[in-house]
Amino acid sequence: MSTHRERVSWRLADWAAGVSPRDIPARIRMRANTCLMDTIGVAIAGTRSGAASLARAVCLDGAAQGWSTAFGADRQVSAQAAAFINGTAAHALDFDDNCYAGFVHGSAVVAPAALAVGQKMNGMGADAITAFIVGVECEYAVGAATMNVLYDRGWWTTGVLGPIGSSMAAARLLGLDAARTHAALGLAVVNASGMKSCFGSDAKALMAGRASELGVVCAELAARGAIGPEHPFSDKNGFINLFNEGRFDDSGFAAMGEKWYMESPGVDIKRIPVCLSSHAAVDVTQELVSMHNLRVSEIQSIVCDVPPIVRANLKYDTPRTPREAQFSMPFALASSLLFQSLSLSLLNDETLENQALRALMARITMTSGPMWDSPDKHRSAPEGAEVRIQMRDGASFEAFRDKALGSAAHPLSDKFLACVAPVLGDRRAGILLSDIKQLDGPMLLRDIFRDANFGVLT
Repeated sequence: MSTHRERVSWRLADWAAGVSPRDIPARIRMRANTCLMDTIGVAIAGTRSGAASLARAVCLDGAAQGWSTAFGADRQVSAQAAAFINGTAAHALDFDDNCYAGFVHGSAVVAPAALAVGQKMNGMGADAITAFIVGVECEYAVGAATMNVLYDRGWWTTGVLGPIGSSMAAARLLGLDAARTHAALGLAVVNASGMKSCFGSDAKALMAGRASELGVVCAELAARGAIGPEHPFSDKNGFINLFNEGRFDDSGFAAMGEKWYMESPGVDIKRIPVCLSSHAAVDVTQELVSMHNLRVSEIQSIVCDVPPIVRANLKYDTPRTPREAQFSMPFALASSLLFQSLSLSLLNDETLENQALRALMARITMTSGPMWDSPDKHRSAPEGAEVRIQMRDGASFEAFRDKALGSAAHPLSDKFLACVAPVLGDRRAGILLSDIKQLDGPMLLRDIFRDANFGVLT
């Protein structure tokens, strides 16, 4: 007789294969549409990054024609190739969304898989919405069950958990039954990996792309009869023991389809293109400067009191490259103060060589004080910040922020046109935005991207 824990993978597969689109509330489908819009936008912006260019070059070298759009490519490719290319582009600028159910980037991995397989199957936008929801909810459910043990141990949750989400989205679009969906899930779990040593390098974006691709491949293999492990989570050499120290709280699985991780804890859509760990500190620092009319040139020091996980994530005090700068608290704060807004256009070598920026960065430090010993504080402000600004004349200003602007608690309007127009041009960006706003309907995915003349970038 199977134990409760042995049924973990089957409960996910049964729900993923069996949930009806009619059972997904309209408000959740609207949230999914917003996430897809944001992800497509940042992925198109990310096509010009080095990592995305490399992913395209590798996949297009001798690749056969397919049905799926690869952003920035001059032809359509296979679903797995499109998932890799677009997943890499979606995370290349670190501008994609985040969910605290596991500290994971869900959309950047699941959306490319859902769009690619949806195009292959000639599905409608509504099919992609349903599959996307299935994928991210499964990924977030496992993420929540890890209780952040996985992340705290040094695993990059997006690399480890992303294939779960992308495989469930792909399995749904391929029409797999519960048994075949379970096989896809098992294959995805045992093939998953990802280390946080990737932060600040191309490996991070490429790993997101590989996680998306892996899920598609596992679902395709399962559709053709491949068999995964019966108990990928609970086996003595399975996910729970090897990745998560034997701990796993799967109590939330019972409420899948009734409670939605996309709603609670919700999805955080980024305002600025750097690691989310810096965002609350950036927001509160800018608020202090604006509120007290402070002159940036007169700042003596800025001290950020942040959770230990923020200090661990933002490991580059003196970044040498734009990728390292995205994981640097001094860069995030100094560039936001000097240039008023940290935009994509600032992520370059020229900005890093700015002497005023370097001088201000040297006056910014991080600490992690005793307030972060409280479990309640960790839950309410997982990447929060208390910032103290010391001025040269001795005046001091201090404030705290629990969550950043753009978080589920403080939502912002979309940034789609700002990301897409510089790449596709205003007219094509506007056409695409109009279509994506109506994504949850009968329009075919192939038509959405064909009408926008996606493949050739300006």
